[in-house]
Amino acid sequence: MGTCRICKKSADTVSGVLGVCLGCLREDFAACLPIVSEVHRKTRSPYGLPGTPPRDEDGLTCDLCQNLCSIGTGKMGFCGIRRNRDGRLVGGMAHEGNLSYYYDPLPTNCTGDWVCAEGSSTGKREHRKNLAVFYNACPFNCLFCQNHQFKERSLSTTKVPAKELVAAVDPSTACICYFGGDPSPQLLHALAASRRAIKKGEERGVPVRICWETSGSFTGKYLKHIAEVSLISGGLIKFDLKAFDEGLHRALTGASNRQTLENFATLAEYAAQRDESPLLMASTLLVPGYVDALEVGKIAGFIASLSPDIPFSILGFYPHFYMKDLPLASRRDAHEAKARAEEQGLTRVRVGNLHLFQ
Repeated sequence: MGTCRICKKSADTVSGVLGVCLGCLREDFAACLPIVSEVHRKTRSPYGLPGTPPRDEDGLTCDLCQNLCSIGTGKMGFCGIRRNRDGRLVGGMAHEGNLSYYYDPLPTNCTGDWVCAEGSSTGKREHRKNLAVFYNACPFNCLFCQNHQFKERSLSTTKVPAKELVAAVDPSTACICYFGGDPSPQLLHALAASRRAIKKGEERGVPVRICWETSGSFTGKYLKHIAEVSLISGGLIKFDLKAFDEGLHRALTGASNRQTLENFATLAEYAAQRDESPLLMASTLLVPGYVDALEVGKIAGFIASLSPDIPFSILGFYPHFYMKDLPLASRRDAHEAKARAEEQGLTRVRVGNLHLFQ
């Protein structure tokens, strides 16, 4: 049981590490901000990662994600991948991807498999698979991260060139899915690999779909390129919309969600160009005590304002990383959240990983 450092209330849905409750985050985030900021600095320190996005006066600016780190000579960006080496930015380039990859049979365990063209239509075909690419870096610092081990690997010197990754695309590879961590800090690598893979698919007469699972925090400069490689290849872009309230989002992830929401709205315009399988979808994790049905309703309202047909998946939380002390969400919570989302006008809402709800 945790105790809120602002209102002093105790409950099993107050994270002991975060130390502030949902009510205070919503009602007086300014009072919570110093606590939230310190928590995120402390939780990054064990991994040797910067506590906040660097703002070195004479640094080089990385424009890949919303953090817009200004990185001094010999230092690293917030993600741990991008660095200033003797006056030039390195890390995550086409020849130096920090990642691991493996094959998933189709239909796969992807969150979007229920709407993906490959996941829904090729399940009966034999020997079709997805090339899953896990990038070891992230622009966020989610306290409930399910894959937090990547933080240790983000400082690895082992590199996988885009050319080597695309060599793993064999005749039975139907799609590539970038996730992590997050693809954002290594977009240059992912886009280079995507273009090679699409060309390879064209040459063999079997297309390779390009898909993304992302926080959506990349800058608008790269949005068009991400949209185009997925649009022309028949792929899917899935955003993890972790919260709608900006203060709550900052508390859970250490970052604002403004760029994410802006990018999602822009991609909804691209999605309107495709009539068949969706280009864009969203998912939200129900975090007991923090991301509740009310928050899901706000997220759903935002999505519905763009298009009621954008698929939305509600996922179950598992106590993990710095939020091990929180309980599982209940099935009642899941059904209430789904009802709220549908009340906002969304037509394609699904509760995923139902086995994680108690």
